[in-house]
Amino acid sequence: MSIEGAYDSLSSMEKQAAKYILDHPNEVVNISVQSLAQKTKVGEATIVRLSRSLKCKGFKELKLRIAADLALSDTKQEEYQQFQVGSSTEELISSVSGSNLKSVQDSLTVLSPEAVDQAVGKLLQARKIGVFGIGPTALVAEDFQLKASRINKWCELGASGDIQAIIAANLTDQDVVLGISHSGRTEEVLYALQVAKANGAAVISLTQFGNSPIADMSDITLFTSTIDQNFRNGAMASRIAQLNVIDILYVGMVAGSYEESIASLDRTKHAVRRKK
Repeated sequence: MSIEGAYDSLSSMEKQAAKYILDHPNEVVNISVQSLAQKTKVGEATIVRLSRSLKCKGFKELKLRIAADLALSDTKQEEYQQFQVGSSTEELISSVSGSNLKSVQDSLTVLSPEAVDQAVGKLLQARKIGVFGIGPTALVAEDFQLKASRINKWCELGASGDIQAIIAANLTDQDVVLGISHSGRTEEVLYALQVAKANGAAVISLTQFGNSPIADMSDITLFTSTIDQNFRNGAMASRIAQLNVIDILYVGMVAGSYEESIASLDRTKHAVRRKK
C-alpha cells in the first residue's frame, strides 16, 4: 500500500491515523472522515492533511486509492518476498521475480498520469536535459540518457556529485533536469537540482512516494512505491520500478514526436550496425 512508502515522512498525528488505515483498510473504505477521526483520536483536519500528504485531493480520493490497493492485493502477492539462504533455486527465482513484479504493480497506484504527461511535454520541449543519479540510480539515469540520445535529445548524464553540479550550473530556462533518488534525500542530487532550478531549469524528480526534500522542490514529481526489504540487495525492487517509469517516459516521448523519433531511431540503428 502506498501509505507504507510515505509513512516515515508523515507527522506524528498523521502516522497515528495512517497506522489505523494500514491495520483496518477494509473498514476505512466504508467510513466517513468524521468516523475515522474519532476512531484514531485525531482531528478531521489531520485526516485531510494526511490525504494531501499522500497526494490525494481529499479523504474521498484517499479511500478510492485504498480500495484500488485492496483490489490489487486480492489478485497479487501481498508482501515482497524475501529469499532465505538455503532455499532452492526455484524459490530464489520466485522471490526475486515476485518482488520485482510487485514493485511495478504497486507503483501504478501512485504514478500520476497527469504528472507523466507534464514530464513528457517538458522533456520534448527541452533544449537540453540533465539526468542525475548516484549509485544504483546512476544506472537508471544512464538508461534514460541512452534512450533520449537515440531519439536525438541532447541529454547529459551526471553520475557523481561534481559532474551533476557542473551540468546543473550550465542549464538555463530552456532546459530540464531529471533527478532520480529512491529516498528523495540524496544530498548530491538535491544540491544539483537546486542549482539547476536557480538557473531557471524545470525540475522533474523520480522518487519513492511521500514527502521528501527532492519531491517538495520539484516542479513535477513521478513517484514509485517500493519498499526494499533488505538493504543488502542493492535496491533491486526500487530500481526495477524506476526503470519502468523511464520506459514510460521514453515511449511517451517517442509517441509525442513520432516521425522525428522514428527517423532518429533508424539513423542510430544503421550507424551501430555499420560499426559492427
